[in-house]
Amino acid sequence: MRSRGIIFNIQRYSLQDGPGIRTTVFLKGCPLRCLWCHNPEGMAFTPEVATYENRCVACGECVAACPRALPNTAADHGEWCQVCGACVEACPTGARHRVGREITAEELLDELLKDRLFYDDSRGGVTFSGGEPLAQPEFLREMLDRCRRRGIHTAVDTSGLGAPEPLLALAPLVDLFLYDLKAFATETHRKCAGTGNELILDNLRALSRVHDRIWIRLPLVPGFNDAPAMLADTARFLSRLTGIAQVNLLPYHKMGRAKFERLGKPFALADVESPSPAALERVAQLFRAAGLTVKIGG
Repeated sequence: MRSRGIIFNIQRYSLQDGPGIRTTVFLKGCPLRCLWCHNPEGMAFTPEVATYENRCVACGECVAACPRALPNTAADHGEWCQVCGACVEACPTGARHRVGREITAEELLDELLKDRLFYDDSRGGVTFSGGEPLAQPEFLREMLDRCRRRGIHTAVDTSGLGAPEPLLALAPLVDLFLYDLKAFATETHRKCAGTGNELILDNLRALSRVHDRIWIRLPLVPGFNDAPAMLADTARFLSRLTGIAQVNLLPYHKMGRAKFERLGKPFALADVESPSPAALERVAQLFRAAGLTVKIGG
């Protein structure tokens, strides 16, 4: 039986998800609920329907096509929707879009090999992101193995929230881990991402003992996870681990807001502004003082 997974996007010519020119595969499903998530369409483990309100002309074709008698407006589908796709097919303006599709490992590899020339010329490769790629461990392992056998550089962008055994089993197949730390204090992490971070930190400790190419990705969200004392604790923690090759400081942005709205979900951080360049540099200096290599941005 061929391995199958659910993805919601393949982003070509990516320059922010590891070295060189990369193709990033976004796997669907994530156990976290980060307030600032810029890929909220990756949270649910099953396909969804998103609505582009600016394209909707209120023609009623989606209502007429829905086998479950969709409520009055294109946006008001909520719990009614079973993602059958009837409304997507009926919409004449492309206002409705199915998010998420099943794909085999063989089909996905064929897509990735189309960009092989870019990987080779730029020392790039393929990055598996999400969602949370560890939520589909068997499919992820199959894809990593296929890429390894083709000589393609691989990166996995993960929050680290998953069972330790699959994570460590994957490590020999991964050239680079992009490890996201949302917040070091567990209660802050719970408020920002919906769960504590004990397992995430334990997994990072274990991974750093067996892998020497880990880039920490630390989002900086003013008023939420940028307290100086907690950042200092984060820097001390990371400085004691082997395998940490780099720390990337990622300034908060609102690019995910429109995606939340298309999915009919509230966006909690509409009033939060991006950190200033001076604030980012102060944090960078704090981590450099702990002996860590730091980059501002992806």
